[in-house]
Amino acid sequence: MEFRLIDRIRERTAQGREDVRLGIGDDAALVAPPVGQEIAIAIDTLVEGVHFPQGTAAADIGWKSLAVNLSDLAAMGASPAWALLALTLPPHAAECHAQFIDEFAKGFAQLAQPHRLALIGGDTTRGALTVSVAVHGFVPPGKALTRAGARVGDLVLVTGTLGDAAAGLQLLQQGVRIDEGDGRAAYLIERLNRPTPRLAVGLALRERASACIDVSDGLLADLGHLCAASGLGAEIDAALLPRSSMLLGAFDEASARDFALTGGDDYELCFTVPSARVAEVQTDLARMGCGATRIGRMVEGDQVRVRDEHGQWLEVTRRGWDHFAP
Repeated sequence: MEFRLIDRIRERTAQGREDVRLGIGDDAALVAPPVGQEIAIAIDTLVEGVHFPQGTAAADIGWKSLAVNLSDLAAMGASPAWALLALTLPPHAAECHAQFIDEFAKGFAQLAQPHRLALIGGDTTRGALTVSVAVHGFVPPGKALTRAGARVGDLVLVTGTLGDAAAGLQLLQQGVRIDEGDGRAAYLIERLNRPTPRLAVGLALRERASACIDVSDGLLADLGHLCAASGLGAEIDAALLPRSSMLLGAFDEASARDFALTGGDDYELCFTVPSARVAEVQTDLARMGCGATRIGRMVEGDQVRVRDEHGQWLEVTRRGWDHFAP
């Protein structure tokens, strides 16, 4: 049974790379890292009911399980190469497993193939539906982006728009169907289920950004991690937060702002840039199609503070996603 499932995954995610000497099918994979490159490695685990709602389509789970990891590579300025997959499936009938695997692998491959990412091994077992993916990428020595390195006066920017995924999750929790309404729900739920890892942006930010992190747990939480690593604080202007017309059309201003500040799951990049380079970076990222919005600056201190449209400091009680909350 297990080997048949592995064969189905291999057949549907095949991706040839010269640096993969031996892939799926043995006790371990053999790879040949290119000379003169450092290897960036990241791993994430997604659990049904915790990281994606019950009933999420298998293809969307396949896409997202890879996307969240590629987003980590993007935040490091790394190019993806290989992945390992550990898949835990509930004890259903064999035909249910086969159908799930086919759709899961389809979604996984749809994201892996454009980036020439090869699935080189993994494991399957039985239990609560859980997906763990480890990715490996390359970055030139000394060129990786990190959370440390921001300086006082650097400006804080984010790619794309914030809050869409959290809004999509709330709609699902309210029982809204993806095909309801004028397309707003479909857009927001799609942003939850199929985030776009900003890999090209990460490469463009090498030697330009002073620090970088991906927004997975919420802007305030993740910017807080960047601040802690850099030994600084940050001041954010809520009025500058980039939010989609779909979000603003579906929710009131206060809710849209809260989603953008604390929602998470958008997998955009939050990064800092010296003020003299902001215009250059924004121009280049606009050409890439995602853009980058200045939302604040780095300051002395150890807190992330948010200023409202009237210049008053907001009291924000929730900072972002807690992986261990009940």
